Parts: sequence; C-alpha cells; structure tokens
Amino acid sequence: MSQVAEHRALERNAPSGSKQAAVAWLVAAILYFYQYVLRSAPSVMMPELSQAFGLSALGLASLVGLFYYGYSPFSLVAGAALDRFGPRRVMPIAAGIIALGALLFGAGTTNLANVGRFLQGIGAAFAAVGAIYIASTNFPPSRAATLIGATQMFGMAGGSAGQFAVGPLIASGLPWQTFWKVIAAAGVGIGAILIFLLPRESRAKPSGGSWQKMLSAFGTVFGNPQSILCGLIAGLLFIPTTIFDMIWGVRYLQEAHGMQYAAAVMRSAAVPVGWIIGCPLLGFISDRLGRRKPVIIGSALILIVCLGFILYGEKNVFPPYSLALIAGLASGAAMLPYTIIKEVNPPEVGGTATGVINFLNFTFSALLGPVFGWLLRHLSRGAPQMELPHYQLAFAPLMLGVALAVVLTFFLKETGSAVRTISS
Repeated sequence: MSQVAEHRALERNAPSGSKQAAVAWLVAAILYFYQYVLRSAPSVMMPELSQAFGLSALGLASLVGLFYYGYSPFSLVAGAALDRFGPRRVMPIAAGIIALGALLFGAGTTNLANVGRFLQGIGAAFAAVGAIYIASTNFPPSRAATLIGATQMFGMAGGSAGQFAVGPLIASGLPWQTFWKVIAAAGVGIGAILIFLLPRESRAKPSGGSWQKMLSAFGTVFGNPQSILCGLIAGLLFIPTTIFDMIWGVRYLQEAHGMQYAAAVMRSAAVPVGWIIGCPLLGFISDRLGRRKPVIIGSALILIVCLGFILYGEKNVFPPYSLALIAGLASGAAMLPYTIIKEVNPPEVGGTATGVINFLNFTFSALLGPVFGWLLRHLSRGAPQMELPHYQLAFAPLMLGVALAVVLTFFLKETGSAVRTISS
C-alpha cells in the first residue's frame, strides 16, 4: 500500500470524535504547557540567577541552554518510546523528571542547577513529542496541521506565562528559589493527573526484536531526505523564539532600548502570545488550503520583515507589542514541518518521526545558544551592559537563517490534502 493510501485509510478510521482521544490530547497539552513555563521562566530572572550562581551573562546563558542539551537527544528516545509503549506509560514519568529538575534548579547551587536544567530538558522532550504524537495519531490527517498547531498553542501559552505571569511575581519580591519549588510541586500533581486521565491503549505487547524495529524506524526516518529538510526548516524558524526572545529578549529591550523591566517583560511575552494565535491559525489555513509550503514561505517572509524592524527599525513607529505579536504569529509556521514529516514517512513510525524533527529542531538551539552568548560578549568586549549595535550585529544572522528556511521549503514535497487528492 502506498503512503497516500495509508494516510487516507487512517483518515477513515481515525477516532476524530472520540472522547478518549480528546481527553488524551488535553491532558498531554497540559504537560506541554507546564514544561514551556519552565523553559521560558529564566529569562525574567536573569539578574537574580546571575547573582545567585555567580555567573556572567555568558555563563548564565550556557546554564539556561543546558535545557536543550537534554531536550534534543532525548527527543529521539521519546519518539521511539511512544511508538513502543504508548503515552500512558511514558508521559507521567516525564512529568516527574521535569519536577525533579525544577527542584534541583531551585536548590541554589550551580552544580545542582546544571543537573536540574538538564533534567528539565529530558522530561520536556517526552512532553513535547507525546503531545504532538497524540494530536497527530488520534485524529484525521485532514486536521493534522490544525491540531498540531493547537498543541503548540498550549506550549506557547506556557511560554508566555513563564514571562508574563512569572515576571511580575519576581519583580514584586517573590524569591526565585520559591518559584522553582512551587513549580516542582505542580509537576508532581500533573504527573498524578496523567496517570489517572490518560486512557489505556489497546496495543499489543512489544514482540521479540523490538529494539531492532526501533533502530529500523530511525533508519527509515533519518534516511528520508524530506525528514532532514523538515528539521532544518523548523529549527531555522524557531531560533528567533527559543534564543532571541526566550533567553535575550528582556535584556535586549532593557539594554538596547532603555525599557523598564516590567515593560520589557510584557513586550517579550508578546512573542509567545503571537505563537498562541499563529500556530493553530496557520495550521487551520494550511488544512483549508490543502497545502503546506505556501503557508511556510509566506509566514517566513513576514518573520524576516519583523526581525528587521525589531533590530533596526525606529522606536514607536508601530503600536506597542505589534511587532513582537506578528513575529510570534509568523514564527508559528515552524510547526507545519511537524505535520509534513508525519506525512512523508510511514504511519507506523509516527512517534519516531516526531522525535526526529524535535531533535533536529532543538539541536539548533542547543548548539547556537552559547554561540550567540559568546558573540555578544565578544562584540561588547565584556562590558557589563551591552548596547544596541552589539545586539544588531549578533542577531542579524537570524534573518539570514529564516531566508535559508524559505529556500529549503522549495525543496520540500507538498503533502497537503489537495495534493493527496490529486495524486490519488
């Protein structure tokens, strides 16, 4: 059976109206929300963390970036584990790992914080891949982009909360260690909810040779050039959010534009708010058009323009929050390759495919996060406060990266429903 026929068969049989599928997706999305709160929260407490750990801006950026060193490689493990064991066995453990990581991060010592941040990334990988796996496996392919976008909406709502809600708490005097202890307790509670609400699956026990099957699944996905393209495009579109906004956004607005802390937090938090809107909206548009590539290309071009104005534009030309909001909305197109990679690979390796694109995507963040920190330090010659030209020179390559994503998209195979209908 061809991949087109397999996808059409899945669409006929998918339990789109199933209450069980809806509950599974919702509770997975809650865990996805939670891990994004932890992912973005350090950006609003950088001065406190720098003082507590005795680290420079570069050292602190490296510590915070350890999240992606756990997240990227364990995305591969998560995808294979979900294909083999199912979400109910995997995702509560992920919640526990994230909670432990939060507790260690809040312990106040650099070594424990390093381990804690790494553990947060490991657990978050299972949360992210699991949520997308459930959204793309339990519903019809004709709604895949919409549901994957809606899943990411929950994640970016957590990213926004990690800045928008946590920032005022820290500014009002909440000790940063207290925040991490409370958020750790919340993770334990979410793990309990997952145990009780994730439905049992009617899947056969793994047969002999299952490890060989897992390796074969990796070979299938990595051996498909379209999978690599999906990962590269997603990573290039996502970096402006994961590195520029979530790590340096608040500090950029304070140092380069002289904003007060509270105003900078609000502006920076507008980017994930844009994702909240853009991920489901762009997914819906893609599903309605029956095409993926035009939506990716159009959104990427808008993102380039927004980045140009954010870095080089005059102040107060646009209404407050508008540029950050539109940039976040356009960057939401990074989730469409998550749909494409499922559609260009066999359905039985769906979890592995999601893990692979997550690995490729966030490997960019893991590798490039310290590079941008080093570049800023080099350009500023180690000055305690950086200036606008330093940020402009350091982050201008982001626009070139998004432009490269546009070029690579032309080499993607169109997998939307309009093309599947024509080819069938």
